[in-house]
Amino acid sequence: MFVKVRLRGLALLGLAVVELGACALALAALLATYCVGVGWFVLGPAFGGCRRLAVLARRHAREWSGVEIPEPYTPGPPLPVRQPDGWYRHGRGLYRSPRLPAYNLRTLWMYSDGATWRDLLWTLLNPVVGGVLALLVVLFGAWPLRLHARWTRVLLAPTRRARLGRRVEELTRTRTEATDSLAAELRRIERDLHDGTQARLVALGMTVAAAEELVETDPVAARALLARARESAGRALTELRGIVRGIYPPVLAERGLADAVRALALDAPLDVTVTAELRERPAPPVESVVYFAVSEALGNVVRHSGAGRARVELRHAGGRLRVSVTDDGCGGATADSGGSGLRGIERRLAPFDGALQVSSPPGGPTTVTVELPGADEPEPEDVPMSKEELRVIAVLVLASMALWPQGVVPMAIQLTHDDSRSWFLALYLPEPLQWPTIAIMIAAGLYGYWRAGLFGRLRRWWRGRG
Repeated sequence: MFVKVRLRGLALLGLAVVELGACALALAALLATYCVGVGWFVLGPAFGGCRRLAVLARRHAREWSGVEIPEPYTPGPPLPVRQPDGWYRHGRGLYRSPRLPAYNLRTLWMYSDGATWRDLLWTLLNPVVGGVLALLVVLFGAWPLRLHARWTRVLLAPTRRARLGRRVEELTRTRTEATDSLAAELRRIERDLHDGTQARLVALGMTVAAAEELVETDPVAARALLARARESAGRALTELRGIVRGIYPPVLAERGLADAVRALALDAPLDVTVTAELRERPAPPVESVVYFAVSEALGNVVRHSGAGRARVELRHAGGRLRVSVTDDGCGGATADSGGSGLRGIERRLAPFDGALQVSSPPGGPTTVTVELPGADEPEPEDVPMSKEELRVIAVLVLASMALWPQGVVPMAIQLTHDDSRSWFLALYLPEPLQWPTIAIMIAAGLYGYWRAGLFGRLRRWWRGRG
């Protein structure tokens, strides 16, 4: 663990150097674009490089310190579509190849996304902060890594405004999908009633009318017609029950979700095992969504997988209702290639903030997992970085700048009688003031380290080692 932490510190230091170069490239591309007008074709790769470094920093924060940093980026633009005349259109331009319009669209998307500019600001500031904390990792262990992860979250996590904007867009989309789905469902019910049940009831009325005319003259034929009418009424009632089950299955209201899923398993033409561990009964709309999701998933198993057995699990996990359907079929299914069935499940889940996951390696097994938030699920915590942590980072950066570049290094130059001055402040002063300035810088740096608590941590580490 000791070696791993130090290697992570060295990796953080190397990334700080790379980030400095990426930031310089992005700033140069911006200046060239605005001032000369020739940096456009460098701007996209520069923004993309900053974004990839930010993604890598989020991953390191999660893997090294357990700090989750969601990505704040808006959805990317769609790829250019070839027109019937063979050209690709973007704005007022026509292109033979999709590469240039795709590049323009992607660069404009990154340019207009506020998260891109926060990535750029992070690559500008993090080389200093990350470099200082990386050196402290090498000297003092893992706690500067956690501090760096918290610092990374300050700039690279989505802002409250961005989260609200994304939430509004998501709610608008799901509301539109729910409205369209409801309209389509009403059209289906109307079509089923018109083409099936209504036609049977009309035929039933005509059959009864014919029996009324024959009841006096031909009672045998009238009884035969009434028998046909009774059969037709039975079939109409069966169809009507099927339509009602398609709206809200009565078994859900009568017996609950677990027994309703077990009824689905009994009707399936393969061996299906159902395991239910539900702490409480979900709300009726949630029960309906889960019931139809399981029904569609089992239907896909029967139609496409060639499986001989399946397993359905329903349980509450972490405040969420999780349902999984696993089969021993051929595998190879994805949410994108699952046809209208899986897309229909996603549309049903969207208004409830549900999620659909499909795991289906070639050769199987295939697992379709549905997750729905529960009423008692806590909101994800968004713990901001405290003022004390920001103060510690600022003190560490300033103390390190005073101690090493303006203190220890000029002292070494003076002791070796080198004529270099570079950007060391003390070496530009008159000779009688050089050593006092170096001493003040070293003292200021050590005082800053003491205020940031480094010496206390070093003392505790030494005692623990002893």
